[in-house]
Amino acid sequence: MPVTKKTIRRSMLVTSATLLSLSLTTTVPVFAADKPSSSPSPTASPSATPPANMSTVGGARLGQAGTQVDLGAGAPVLPKEVTARSWIVTDAESGDVLAAHNAHWRLPPASTLKMLFADTVLPKFPGTERHKVAVTDLSGIGAGSSMVGIKEEETYTVHDLWLGVFLRSGNDAVHVLSAMNGGVDQTVKDMQAHAEDLQALDTHVVSPDGYDQPGQVSSAYDLTLFARSGLQKKDFREYCSTVRAKFPGETKKNDKGKTTRETFEIQNTNRLLTGDTDVSTYQGIAGVKNGNTTNAGATFTGVAERNGKVLLVTVMNPEKDEHNEVYKEAARLLDWGFGATGKVTPVGELVPPKGVDTGAQAGASASAGSDAPTSTGGRGDKASASPVAASTASKDGTSGIGTALAITGGLLVLVAGAVFLVNRRWPLPDLMRRRR
Repeated sequence: MPVTKKTIRRSMLVTSATLLSLSLTTTVPVFAADKPSSSPSPTASPSATPPANMSTVGGARLGQAGTQVDLGAGAPVLPKEVTARSWIVTDAESGDVLAAHNAHWRLPPASTLKMLFADTVLPKFPGTERHKVAVTDLSGIGAGSSMVGIKEEETYTVHDLWLGVFLRSGNDAVHVLSAMNGGVDQTVKDMQAHAEDLQALDTHVVSPDGYDQPGQVSSAYDLTLFARSGLQKKDFREYCSTVRAKFPGETKKNDKGKTTRETFEIQNTNRLLTGDTDVSTYQGIAGVKNGNTTNAGATFTGVAERNGKVLLVTVMNPEKDEHNEVYKEAARLLDWGFGATGKVTPVGELVPPKGVDTGAQAGASASAGSDAPTSTGGRGDKASASPVAASTASKDGTSGIGTALAITGGLLVLVAGAVFLVNRRWPLPDLMRRRR
């Protein structure tokens, strides 16, 4: 018999303090310090066996070890060549979990944690704001960190800094933005509070950039929550889908004493977005973030659209040690998800944030709204009910498949500070033309 689909679709709340995700692209040292007593901690070599008891946020099945899937008539079987310790495939709009494997296993997240950083901090500063980098802004960056190349005493726009975070996974850009936000410690507190608001209860934040630290963990489920929340913000969608951009270089004086400042090109390290020798650009890909550290291995969260269906996939630490393996496994799971849509019974759901009213009031209030803020932050962006051209590029950046700026479904409207529409599609980008 064909499987039935859920009739109630929950929509995501975008909270006021939001910010990023993802990718630490260089290998970093492992820390062996004792774990804090109040939080879970990865070891230098995380166990290959998931814990017997994991969180049941989103459904009891998601707390069980192993693969969770309910195939209906005509559904394709899951791909065999998936070796990740944890993964999850979800419908980005409804929140249905189509399939999962150890979804709540607390593992080191690497730079995918930058999704939470961006979702927390991005609404606080307009892109045009300029900041002169102090020496102290760059203190405390971990050895071997991925860097975009920020220089002390140089001035950058917030837009520049976010390009550095998303495209190059620059820990230097993260630390500068953290300094603007009151410092690393304050930013960590903000991120932890936002994770708890999103009900991402597997996550313990120690560093804002995802650098390996004792006790720093997240899960495939939580990383997907971060991506889903972040993607409701126009700026977040723009940055995570940008393929390449120009970044300000160092100010220099020539022989005649004239000051010049040239730019250099940076490219996104998400290989499903840019392609590589052994990985093709994935059809319909729109971001989001990748990561790689010694302790975490390779991690990746991606969003893609085909035929009006938008899926999120998160893959953590493939055991198969091959070049770009995390992207290959993510692509296989996305292919499966698009083929399985409507043919599987969901095994769980992505929960809404705390305090969200999913009653009729939200639907009635939201149906009349337009151009409402997607966050409560005074300087956050606004969603527009009108589609934005999918090929639009940022001022200093270019998107090979267009920047994800448009909204495909009905607009979610913030009502009474924390009430969101239910039984309507979650606002998503008009996920972009593929780059030639």
